[in-house]
Amino acid sequence: MLKIQVGHSYFLRYDRKQWERGKPYPPLATIQIAALLRQMGHEVALFDAMLADGVEDYEGSLQAIRPDVVVIYEDNFNYLTKMCLGRMREAACQMIAEARAHGARVIVAGSDASDHPDAFLAAGAHAVLIGEGIAALVELIGRLERDPAVGIHAWVSGMAGVATLENGQTQLTRIGAMPPDPRVVGHPAWDLVDIEAYRTMWHERHGYFSLNMAASRGCPFRCNWCAKPIWGNHYNQRSAQDVAAEMSYLKQTFKPDHIWLADDIFGFRVDWVTEFAAHLHAADGPVPFTIQTRADLISERMAAALAQAGCAEAWIGAESGSQHVLDAMNKGTTVADLITARARLGEHGIRVGFFIQLGYLGEQLADLLATRELLARAAPDDIGVSVSYPLPGTKFYEQVKAQLGPKTHWQDSGDLAMMFRGAYDSDFYRRVRDLLHEQVAIQQSEPAGRTERRTALDTQWDALIARENAHRNRDATPAPASSRRIALQLR
Repeated sequence: MLKIQVGHSYFLRYDRKQWERGKPYPPLATIQIAALLRQMGHEVALFDAMLADGVEDYEGSLQAIRPDVVVIYEDNFNYLTKMCLGRMREAACQMIAEARAHGARVIVAGSDASDHPDAFLAAGAHAVLIGEGIAALVELIGRLERDPAVGIHAWVSGMAGVATLENGQTQLTRIGAMPPDPRVVGHPAWDLVDIEAYRTMWHERHGYFSLNMAASRGCPFRCNWCAKPIWGNHYNQRSAQDVAAEMSYLKQTFKPDHIWLADDIFGFRVDWVTEFAAHLHAADGPVPFTIQTRADLISERMAAALAQAGCAEAWIGAESGSQHVLDAMNKGTTVADLITARARLGEHGIRVGFFIQLGYLGEQLADLLATRELLARAAPDDIGVSVSYPLPGTKFYEQVKAQLGPKTHWQDSGDLAMMFRGAYDSDFYRRVRDLLHEQVAIQQSEPAGRTERRTALDTQWDALIARENAHRNRDATPAPASSRRIALQLR
């Protein structure tokens, strides 16, 4: 039996926007790995960076546990918020160095590490797992268990999908994105999480308590801007009965008021959602929950089934109100899909949020105004706005990597700094973001005073449009030829 510390490096305090937002969730993938290692018979402890004061807290955890192995396993769910922040990589590298100083073997896994293993190896990691890395992790732990004194070279050698450092050079045989590993089953190691710390922050900030869980791993769709370093386009869904059992467990054990289902795509098949609802009600397990989904999955039956299961809110990757932009993204949805999905969900009492993305290749002022029009027509209850972020391993990244500047990470998730030369500068997109948020706020406000606010908003839009030329990049990255052809056809 080995003494293993499992942790991650997403410190909420280092992400100003999310700290102010005050909606922390336990790291699902990290505690799933903790559960797997414990099932293998090892003594497992958790370092949960989420609510820690800072990386300086890590040293004390090492002294208290004195682990044989440290596994820094970053959360794979909704990771875009996390992997885009440079401070988290810095924290991970500091944790690696401290773990090494304590004599531990160090294994690192996560999206950023999969894309840039050199940075983590340089910090002292013995092995960086590429992708989900479960098979490699199990093998590394097995080798060490069989021979606790095995030399580092023998310990890490001969494994595909594992990056190691040999004579100062990174050694790696990539294996490509693999389907979710079937060994990650059952419930995460919830008992290792300081649930009360999470409950306290939620109650202090919002007056209620929310927890997270996941019914699936991966996404089968092929949006060309969305990174798939962990599972590629693979998708694996847990049984409806198992997911219902976990929600019932969370309800009975921790009594959350709400659950965030962190799946990239929740439900996917209406029959699964219907079965999930039936199991929930049989076990007295329903808790109001929020999901992420796609507009083209929201049939009348799906909207009804989600409502029956207790879905309170659905976030849709709308991205844009311009069909030209959606097609350029290979999104596979239409503007009409977005409007219809929002209406169907609303008819069943489900709140709807839209994720909006600004600045994609080829997007022009007319496309941004089309997004404004979409929000006016669909009237979502809420929106989340970002700019297009070139993620390694995507077609989008390949299109812009030749002119990416030195800025490779955001300082916080509200940064909205363009990494490539889009049509406009970052200040312009931040202003558009603010105006879109104000538009939705007005639409959701009480009628009194709404006319005055709309007039003021229109004035601000007019002013921004009048000076949009001053924010234009004269050497903007051109859209791919296919996108340009689509744009010409639409004019």
